[in-house]
Amino acid sequence: MTAAHAPDSPGRPRPGRAAVKRTIDLVGAAALLLLLAPLLLLAAVAVKADSPGPVLFRQRRTGRYGREFDMLKLRTMHVGAERMRDALGTRNESDGHLFKMREDPRITTTGRWLRRWSLDELPQLVHVLTGRMSLVGPRPLPVRDSDFGYDARRRLLVRPGLTGLWQIGGRSDLGWEEALRLDLEYVRSWSIRKDLAILLRTLPAVARGDGAY
Repeated sequence: MTAAHAPDSPGRPRPGRAAVKRTIDLVGAAALLLLLAPLLLLAAVAVKADSPGPVLFRQRRTGRYGREFDMLKLRTMHVGAERMRDALGTRNESDGHLFKMREDPRITTTGRWLRRWSLDELPQLVHVLTGRMSLVGPRPLPVRDSDFGYDARRRLLVRPGLTGLWQIGGRSDLGWEEALRLDLEYVRSWSIRKDLAILLRTLPAVARGDGAY
């Protein structure tokens, strides 16, 4: 098989397809930010009124090729929530690198509503515009590259996504191994068609609220 006819390697699509994906990211993120700006403003006011602290939550995440960036989300927890995590360690309902609790006492009243509809994720559209993230891809987890084993590091071949197979496959109900399997499946079989299918399935998944906590 010649190089001209060789299939795309995982995470490295042909330049033409990569350009199409980037165009979809730019147009989609810009359109969503304009369309959802009033909702984002209302959500920001609700966050500020519900509990003291900043409207946005910043956390270091690992992006493509291991490059770190400060991911932005609407704050859904009380200030100091990360320091409280150690005290809640025995109540962790997930495994591996993930920490999840269905009734997490650190989450604010407004935060539960934002998480239910995934509205806390919307500020990440800014990262899609800047190229740190994509509309579709593996989930950007709050762990460093050095914490990953070989399989998990393969997730870093592509940009992390605002949505992905994990979003439509169960969100917080997924354990580490299942979430990792879905991420690697995406990296292996990435295509424009798959991205569009995931985007179309995201809204119904969010509306059902499966794994939203």
